[in-house]
Amino acid sequence: MSGKGFSSVTDQVSDRLRESLLEGHWRGKLPGRKRLAEELGCSQWTVEEATRRLLKEGLLVAEGAGRRHRIVLSEEVIRPRALRVAILLYEESDRKASYMVDLLHRLIAVGHEAVFAEKSMRQLGMEPESIERFVRGIEADAWVVMAGSRRVLEWFAEQPTPAFALFGRNSRVPLASISPNKGVAMVELVDRLVDLGHRRIVMLTREERRKPNPGLLEQHFLGRLEERGVPTGSYNLPDWGDRPGEFREVLDSLFEYTPPTALIVDQPSLCVAVMQHLSRLGISAPDGISLACTDPTDFFEWCSPSITHIAWDSRPFINRVAKWADNISRGKDDRRKNSSKAKLVSGGTVGPVPQTHKSVPSQAPRRSPP
Repeated sequence: MSGKGFSSVTDQVSDRLRESLLEGHWRGKLPGRKRLAEELGCSQWTVEEATRRLLKEGLLVAEGAGRRHRIVLSEEVIRPRALRVAILLYEESDRKASYMVDLLHRLIAVGHEAVFAEKSMRQLGMEPESIERFVRGIEADAWVVMAGSRRVLEWFAEQPTPAFALFGRNSRVPLASISPNKGVAMVELVDRLVDLGHRRIVMLTREERRKPNPGLLEQHFLGRLEERGVPTGSYNLPDWGDRPGEFREVLDSLFEYTPPTALIVDQPSLCVAVMQHLSRLGISAPDGISLACTDPTDFFEWCSPSITHIAWDSRPFINRVAKWADNISRGKDDRRKNSSKAKLVSGGTVGPVPQTHKSVPSQAPRRSPP
């Protein structure tokens, strides 16, 4: 019986290896012979014969006896493969954020399967152990992690599945990332408040941005206050337990003895909670307090007066994540870090120190930073 028209086992394994290489299934070096034999369900001898053919084709380069073969493919030759990209949100409400919806649609439009993970990091307690158990139960080729803490991002950096840090404390973590550079806008905001006579300026920010030490934006805030002659301490960056009830408690304590004349609030969701709390106390901005937020949201333009905030264009973020996914789909190890410009948007919620505050001591007792 003729074998014409049938391919040998070696032919089949060679074809599968070649296809996987062109799809960017492996990066850098080909796995060892034993692992490939287990993966492909064949003998190590067959793997050796198949890799010998790919060496002749120039798709692999031998690195010496006992060493894995190096993959040598130009980017033009690699065929991108569709990825299943899981997006781990910071909190559940981020599903409705316009730029996150745009990101999801962009990834789908270029051929990937993109989904929001069923649980957010806030629902998982921002604990690496809980996130690890959750992530390991999800089939994904790549992860986009939104506003992760340093511990969470460090865990993702140690995993074999590629991950992208969208915002978060990623500065010294070996992951591809992009964040808005809000430092200049923060300095401008602090200068404006100090020039208007404010000295009791408080920044309310999430726990993962305060611990184990203040993040870059918080450092810009505290550093500029010091440069402008305003002593800083835990009054300016108060500690709280990061739950809604504990947030209300810290607000109550702030307004009990030495109420701030200006509040800078991290994230629109916290800003809404602050505005509701101020309303309950009969305080409005800018008559009774100055108020600013460190991030934009669509509903700020519906507020009257409009909320002073730091704004940034979401398009560079969407483009960067899409480019990263394309690189990963081609087998490229992309860990490049990017930042995008941010600007201070002057709304109607920042003004001079209210007259009712001018007789109150200008600064709370100095305490050590958190």
